[in-house]
Amino acid sequence: MLKIFTLLGLSSLALFAAEGDKALNINAVIMFFIFIVGTMGITKWAASKTKSASDFYTAGGGISGFQNGLAIAGDYMSAASFLGISGMIFLHGFDGMIYAIGFLVGWPIILFLMAEKLRNLGKFNFTDIAAYRLDEQKIRILAAFGSLTVVTFYLIAQMVGAGKLIELLFHIPYAWSVVIVGALMIVYVTFGGMLATTWVQIIKAVLLLSGVTFIAFMVLSHYGFSFISLAAEAISMHPKGEAILNPGPFVSDPVSAISLGLALMLGTAGLPHILMRFFTVGNAREARKSVVWATGFIGYFYLIIGIVGLGAVVFLLSPEATMYFKDGVIDMKNIIGGNNMAAVHLSSAIGGDIFLGFIAAVSFATILAVVAGLTLAASNSIAHDLYAIVIRKGKATDEEEMKVSKRTVLVIGIVAILLGFAFENQNIAFMVGLAFAVAASANFPILILSIYWSKLTTRGAFIGGFLGLITAVLLVVLSKTVWVDIFGFETAIFPYTQPALFSILAAFIGIWFFSITDKSARAEEDKGGFEAQQIRAETGIGADGAVDH
Repeated sequence: MLKIFTLLGLSSLALFAAEGDKALNINAVIMFFIFIVGTMGITKWAASKTKSASDFYTAGGGISGFQNGLAIAGDYMSAASFLGISGMIFLHGFDGMIYAIGFLVGWPIILFLMAEKLRNLGKFNFTDIAAYRLDEQKIRILAAFGSLTVVTFYLIAQMVGAGKLIELLFHIPYAWSVVIVGALMIVYVTFGGMLATTWVQIIKAVLLLSGVTFIAFMVLSHYGFSFISLAAEAISMHPKGEAILNPGPFVSDPVSAISLGLALMLGTAGLPHILMRFFTVGNAREARKSVVWATGFIGYFYLIIGIVGLGAVVFLLSPEATMYFKDGVIDMKNIIGGNNMAAVHLSSAIGGDIFLGFIAAVSFATILAVVAGLTLAASNSIAHDLYAIVIRKGKATDEEEMKVSKRTVLVIGIVAILLGFAFENQNIAFMVGLAFAVAASANFPILILSIYWSKLTTRGAFIGGFLGLITAVLLVVLSKTVWVDIFGFETAIFPYTQPALFSILAAFIGIWFFSITDKSARAEEDKGGFEAQQIRAETGIGADGAVDH
């Protein structure tokens, strides 16, 4: 079955490429196919070792701290990070740097407040932590809805990036590009589970870090390795001039700026596909190592990505490349794939067709690895939280749970394809920013308070969590992003682009109020379980792979 899916996917790409009316970059196509074939080999190997639900969701807990750190970095450095932020810097300037900084600053929260406790308290996903002392049924329903909403927004960004990349590389219609990516995603997750996903993420992280390092080196070499000289040149070439150093449309007012900052900082600690990775290591010590390594890799990447974005400005908007702007405005119609593909076009400008092929393959690896992690997190929520725990009351076998999980992957793949169609022209870094806002509003408050606040009750968590989730989603729908750009209305009802400031407050206030006013017997049981939870969170006693402290 795996071979059939692989052959169908590769044949589809070859067929469309052959029928394209533009010249193909043969070097890029060859490198792209090498990556696809190689990762399919990894998937086949992983499939032979994935026998249980633990193998499928957490790779059996057999990943080392260093390997997991690389995999986390691979999972986190998504299409939004590489393609979206560099494209945003190319188009708007300062706004892209805000996203780069914001994506990074959430890591100290995970490192110092959560990593060890996650591993000690959980088994398959972060919901296990919140359900440790609260009513398992209600908490898992809430967490499943929150996780699926976050994954949906995140998937939009990845599918748009993947579709544009395949369109650029093979000159095939965007819609077919999205379909092909969705099909490959389904293959990776269905057959390989977490083990295949982990190794694809590790390989992708190494390739991406190497690629952006080379791009940054080549760009800076033209300016005496002076970032100041590069920035000055970018200002002189960009149609907006010095305005690229000022806040742009995404942080044009204090409310939007604060809201975006909160979303990026707190949302990191609520991303289900990132939190899942802490259960793939053997114990809490390795979980801490994972975050330390991941922080180093991710911090380096986000320092470099600013150089890539400014490099795109100076190389693509130079007098020799006037096709990219018209009448003082950047003309995206002449850039295949739009601003999201600025880094890919830059790779061609500085390294020729061979390096373009490498970066295109790395970009696709970036997207596919993240999409696989997202899909795995979503299937985990449905199969483990909703089916195995809520519907079957914990009586489902591993085989039944895995069967549901794999069917879920197919459904999620189809949904991701449809979302890719609907949001074709959105900047992918911006879309991921919305995913972070939902994660910060729905998942993070429940997770952090369940670990640290002894007075948290099931009623407070359930009502407050849904308040945060519904507020975040509703404000996104009523904002310009959906209400105007997708639905076609003239003006947005919600005046800001980012909902996090309002939805996070709604979540925390709701959780606090409905917890302190809860006088039920269930509330007393919830509070009484805090001490036992705290002991296990600190010592690891009772957790799989507990270590001496």
